[in-house]
Amino acid sequence: MRPDWENVVRPVVDYALTRPEVDPARLALAGWSLGGYLALRGAGGEPRLAACIADPAFTGLWDTMKRMFAGLPPDALANPRAADPALFAPYMAAIEASPPLRWKVVQRGFWVHGIGSLADYLAIAREFDNRALLQSIGCPVFLAWEEDDELAATAGEVFDALTCPKTLVRFLKTEGAGDHCALMARSLFHQRMFDWLDGVLTESPPEG
Repeated sequence: MRPDWENVVRPVVDYALTRPEVDPARLALAGWSLGGYLALRGAGGEPRLAACIADPAFTGLWDTMKRMFAGLPPDALANPRAADPALFAPYMAAIEASPPLRWKVVQRGFWVHGIGSLADYLAIAREFDNRALLQSIGCPVFLAWEEDDELAATAGEVFDALTCPKTLVRFLKTEGAGDHCALMARSLFHQRMFDWLDGVLTESPPEG
């Protein structure tokens, strides 16, 4: 995993445009969960996209990690790798005691990022930030904001920062769609997202 996802998307688009079945005027990039950050970061560095979907719309890992480790001293947050490892022990104990947290942090997060400690996780989290590229996005953007999704807490900030055509779509717990990425109502998400795409990606004119 790497934070500068624009450098991943760019060669993918290069290849996609060599394929005869690909319409170069109708390329869309969609990302969910951490992909919500990655899609926005990628679109900020790839002008050939016709649409971007961020589910949820969030600025990156750092804001979430700051909330998760709010009890750490400021110097430990600023330089976690130099901090006393004992400071992280209570957090790690809580994570290990919770199967969902252990899966998200240890079994998935550590593995995906190639790290082995909470200090490392905090240290790399600062690099996953798309704020500097949001104003570079030129294509229309669909921003999902699930009511109870912690990652969606910065959706309003993302919406305000974008200068491109943008649509902010709320998913509510009263609809059964307020959880992370509206996983309990994914068909509702797909309905709204594809309806939006229908209005954004117009048919290319016939050749000849």
